[in-house]
Amino acid sequence: MKHIRVGGVPEHFNLPWHLCIENKEFESHDINLTWTDFHGGTGEMSEALKNDDVDVAVMLTEGSIKEICEGNPFKILQSYVQTPLMWGIHVDANSKHHVMKDLRGKTAAISRYGSGSHLMTYVNSNNNNWDTKHLDFKIIKNLNGAVESLTEGTSDYFLWEHFTTKPLVDKGIFRRIDDVPSPWPCFVIVTTETFIKNNSEVIPAILKPLNQKSKAFKTIENIEDLVSKRYQLKIEDVKQWLSITEWSQKQISEDDVFITQKKLIDLGLISKGKTYSEIIY
Repeated sequence: MKHIRVGGVPEHFNLPWHLCIENKEFESHDINLTWTDFHGGTGEMSEALKNDDVDVAVMLTEGSIKEICEGNPFKILQSYVQTPLMWGIHVDANSKHHVMKDLRGKTAAISRYGSGSHLMTYVNSNNNNWDTKHLDFKIIKNLNGAVESLTEGTSDYFLWEHFTTKPLVDKGIFRRIDDVPSPWPCFVIVTTETFIKNNSEVIPAILKPLNQKSKAFKTIENIEDLVSKRYQLKIEDVKQWLSITEWSQKQISEDDVFITQKKLIDLGLISKGKTYSEIIY
């Protein structure tokens, strides 16, 4: 049985993976798949892939493409969530900032450079016609770090997935000013060129049960209750999330790769793109 180490954020999007593990659906394909939560998001997972701490990671599309364009030996195995990610723009509940224009020139909390919270701050600034050359960042590592930073005033605002941060909004810790959707499909499954070279035969055995689960995910009996209990989300929030989320069972399209690279180049986050074949498996 082949041991495969997979990493992803501890969020509701990744429940199909956990259900496959719990139901021993990877084991039926001779895969012993273990999961590691990465609270620091895509930037932290990228480091884990480079350091051979994981074999496969479920990363944000923009972060993985940026890493590949910067020369890191990664490949996208397939798209995982086809719909955009809804990023909430949050401030401390007692903040004096109440509308988007109040955040111009202010300090953004980010988990780390190259993370989704970092890259989407550029996207949001561009959407509001702010000068992205003068953005100011405070590294906070994870969601708990963001709570501490916004509360203490060492940063002013923070972009993180809408529903993951909703409980903090409900508790009066954060206040959400607005949402900004990613301009691309949000999650992809990424591995290293070394892993592909040594394990190409097991890749279909990983993806087949996962894709079967993600395709049927919304039809699982009492799925709203299951997501609500596991991730401490309100049922109405889970229903809204499910209504705007579609999983993918296919490779990311050439158009989506082009759109993502063009945006990263326009924002000055990468100097040049790569061909589609250099990015995908």
